[in-house]
Amino acid sequence: MNHSIILSITTFVYAFASVLYIGSWTFKKEVMAKTGFFILVTGFIGNTIGIILRWIESYKIGYGHAPFSNMYESLVFFSWTVAALYIFVEIKYRERIIGVFATPLVFLAIAYASLSPSISDKITPLIPALKSNWLIAHVITCFLGYAGFAVAFGFSIMYLIKPIELNTESRTLENKGGKNQINSLFAKLPPLDVMDELTHQMVMFGFLFLTIGIITGAVWANSAWGTYWSWDPKETWSLITWFIYAILLHLRMMRGWHGKRIAWVSIVGFMAVLFTYFGVNLLPGLHSYA
Repeated sequence: MNHSIILSITTFVYAFASVLYIGSWTFKKEVMAKTGFFILVTGFIGNTIGIILRWIESYKIGYGHAPFSNMYESLVFFSWTVAALYIFVEIKYRERIIGVFATPLVFLAIAYASLSPSISDKITPLIPALKSNWLIAHVITCFLGYAGFAVAFGFSIMYLIKPIELNTESRTLENKGGKNQINSLFAKLPPLDVMDELTHQMVMFGFLFLTIGIITGAVWANSAWGTYWSWDPKETWSLITWFIYAILLHLRMMRGWHGKRIAWVSIVGFMAVLFTYFGVNLLPGLHSYA
């Protein structure tokens, strides 16, 4: 069995995990979330095996490079990083409801890679300038940063959709009417202060790795093209993204911002991440994925 088959199966495994998490939230069935977690872990293992097999296959056909060189490979790795970080968060904090917002991101990334006709899954050789061990360090750190921002984005959405008046675990909903059914759905979300703190922690995690990613990218660029910074669209938007999250952390630590204001900045930051990842491919540059 080659990597393509395994990653295709993994796509549907992630889809099933997403359905189970969403079903658990909608129908208030804890067992569905527990099952969804084990299905997610299964998908993560399949994702890992698929990446390793693709890496091995690249050596067998004579190209021999880490599977991070094109859009297909980057999307597969992005889904892996988000899944890995989410699994860690659920194990540590025991908040399964987060999976409702995290697992769809995992599924959508790998589904876009596997099912989009515009993305080729062929293993291609690297251009000479990119044949460097810095490739692994740069891509891994950048995508760990993206994963942190993706999970923070999920927490921010959760924070914004939960009504403030439901921010207590002791609240009882006596009525069975439609409004209270909706309220009880939102009441299952974690307390606002927990989501606010987790958003901050995920942003800190993402910011650290994005910073390392930018530094390793600059060193790699200097060895490949003789300059640390060339204001390529990807470099420019990576810097813009870095500044957005730097501002978020400054506002929280120095200005005392919390809650909705931080959630909105986190969402804006993730929009910048998405443009840095996808949007710049529409522009000519050294980093555009073919």
